[in-house]
Amino acid sequence: MLKGKITLITGGSRGIGAAIAKKFASLGSDIAIIYAGNHEAAMKVCEMCRVEYGIRAAAFCCDVSDFNASKKAVADIKGEFGSIDILVNNAGIVQDGLVAAMREEDFDKVIGINLKGAFNMIRHCTPIFIKNRGGRIINISSVIGLTGNAGQANYASAKAGLIGLTKSVARELAGKNITCNAIAPGFIKTDMTDGIEESGELLRNIPLKRAGTPQDVAEAAAFLAGKCSDYITGEVIRVDGGMAM
Repeated sequence: MLKGKITLITGGSRGIGAAIAKKFASLGSDIAIIYAGNHEAAMKVCEMCRVEYGIRAAAFCCDVSDFNASKKAVADIKGEFGSIDILVNNAGIVQDGLVAAMREEDFDKVIGINLKGAFNMIRHCTPIFIKNRGGRIINISSVIGLTGNAGQANYASAKAGLIGLTKSVARELAGKNITCNAIAPGFIKTDMTDGIEESGELLRNIPLKRAGTPQDVAEAAAFLAGKCSDYITGEVIRVDGGMAM
């Protein structure tokens, strides 16, 4: 149970982020969602969490790749909720293309949101966690960060970097009772993967023979936020049906 906890989720208006928000709300946590542009979707998730689970929920618009904007968002969330106990770095984009033709701005934007955005949020939440004498950081990486993928050099770099960030932060903050872990989803059915067909070839690469759901990832996040994971830090949990085994 997460009753009395305050969870900040970036990219929480849809897909995996929205599923994590709903799961954590069902466990009693108050929810602060950071979204980039879809105000209506973010408000819908917050309303559902409030009505169904009776918790506090609010949405904040922020470009997480902007250091100062993310600092203000964290301050605003702390001001409204009183504190922050759990940070879920889920915000991410794709700008796919072969490396020989990839535009510099496409590489920079993916790194900025998927990797630097996570650093920004960790940097600004850490003083709150230290003051609280504890905290949980959960970074949503990807199996692509473990295996690489043609046409996704920028995305793979960001997600691999997120794993390195996870392990470094885990080592730095362990003495402060702050854990930092990552989840590496495989093929998950979300808006981001809508254009990818669930072909026989794709499913052959997944031992469990099905795509994952946002709820599968949310369950792993709930485990990492819960009491039973007190002694787990610096870990990368694959939620991929065995895809990267």
